[in-house]
Amino acid sequence: MHSDHTNRELAESLFIVNRHAKTAPQPKHLYDIKKQAISKLLKENKAKKVGLHFSEHPKFSKQHSTLLIEIGGYYFHIPAEKKDFDQLKHLGSVDQSYRNPKPKLSLSKAKRVLYDYLGWDHKKVRTTSTSYQSPSSLLGQQNITPWNQRHKRR
Repeated sequence: MHSDHTNRELAESLFIVNRHAKTAPQPKHLYDIKKQAISKLLKENKAKKVGLHFSEHPKFSKQHSTLLIEIGGYYFHIPAEKKDFDQLKHLGSVDQSYRNPKPKLSLSKAKRVLYDYLGWDHKKVRTTSTSYQSPSSLLGQQNITPWNQRHKRR
């Protein structure tokens, strides 16, 4: 099941998952994918800890730092651990002029690449913890015809 993906493919997939997580109504699963993938990449020495940055979003109005990671030419921030402060240089504020390259990749493809890398079965992974159903999924379960597809009465 596990195929060899390049660091660039993994980085592009992480970028897409991370970008969607920032705007998702329920981002927990996407952030879990990011965390697990980066953790594995670090263990396999396929990712590099660059240094520490002040966070863009202080917690409880207190400044804190995040860990800057480099993977295949892409940069990501994850929460810093205590040991990171002892081992890494603090780089100050985030450079606002830098942007990761924009990959042309769908979220579903990005998730498939990361599930594959992590050895997860994408058919068994549940993406939401709630039982919310979109109205479109309800339409298929009931004998209701959408208003714009109903036959006119004669």
